[in-house]
Amino acid sequence: MALVTGGCGGIGRAICQRFHAEGAVVYATDVTSFDFPEPNIHVLHQDVGAESDAKAVMAQVEKDHNRLDILVNTAGIEMEKTIEDTTLEEWNHSFSVNVNGTFLTSKYALPLMRKAGAGSIINFGSYDGFIADPSLAVYCATKGAVHALTRAMACDYGPEGIRVNAVCPGYVDTPMLQSFFGESGDIESLKQAVRDVHPLRSYGQPEDIANLVNWLAGDEARYASGQLWVIDGGLSAQVQQMRL
Repeated sequence: MALVTGGCGGIGRAICQRFHAEGAVVYATDVTSFDFPEPNIHVLHQDVGAESDAKAVMAQVEKDHNRLDILVNTAGIEMEKTIEDTTLEEWNHSFSVNVNGTFLTSKYALPLMRKAGAGSIINFGSYDGFIADPSLAVYCATKGAVHALTRAMACDYGPEGIRVNAVCPGYVDTPMLQSFFGESGDIESLKQAVRDVHPLRSYGQPEDIANLVNWLAGDEARYASGQLWVIDGGLSAQVQQMRL
């Protein structure tokens, strides 16, 4: 039994489909909808920043299955502004989705994991939680908070057999990245520049992230907890990065 927030987006969708391929029943929650062809992927509405939605989603999972084994907190937003250009409303909205969403969904998932006897929570950080990029101040701050929360949760719930990790992607080929490319006057040149700045000379695909999440969710990762798993094609390993 797995639940993926932001499950109808690029990375979330790939995670849902990977879990389904492994035989799991999956709940994909999101503020938008997507018609999955797979029969055991169920879509529920969830604004992750709303406590009432977190309660309602977990109540539905409890009614249907009375347990939850895996939670993936994928839902997140990015905003390209400095702090001077950011309004308090924008700051609060970013924290509501990226941080409060992780907190609330995890909070109400934990009782169902106790019923299952163990569990795996996989939060979504970012390489930007380690290394700042220009005009991403709010996003970097939210991901830094998720990193700290992940480690604290791992300490608190490890004795109950509940593992908590964070996956920290770099550039991944999602609608969010394509929107970034679309703002350039020379899209193909920018795409090539992004590839060239990575030691592996490519950016990631959603399936690359789903592969790591699938491992962290399963028994093969039984001793992995409290860690921030960077998956960025070697981008953050470099001494100096090109500013795009």
